[in-house]
Amino acid sequence: MWRVRSIEEIKIHEDSYMSEMTTEILEQNLGKVVLVRLKGGKSLRGRLKGFDQHLNLVLEETEDTTMVENQKKLGLIIVRGDNVVLISPPPR
Repeated sequence: MWRVRSIEEIKIHEDSYMSEMTTEILEQNLGKVVLVRLKGGKSLRGRLKGFDQHLNLVLEETEDTTMVENQKKLGLIIVRGDNVVLISPPPR
């Protein structure tokens, strides 16, 4: 028998699935170097040390790679999840 779902039920299911998938991918990449794009166009490269449910990130050995000719070493930083546009794990 088919069950009719409301748009809200479908959205909650999709959001839950995406959240689980995001968490799984980030967990697989703990300790690996990731590229992070932020609002405003800033780009960072650093080793993913930790994250939380808000997508706040802890990166170590971080470099600001926004300007290729003038990369800055930032070291250990915390990136607020609201500013994250994209996280790119290393190639497999």
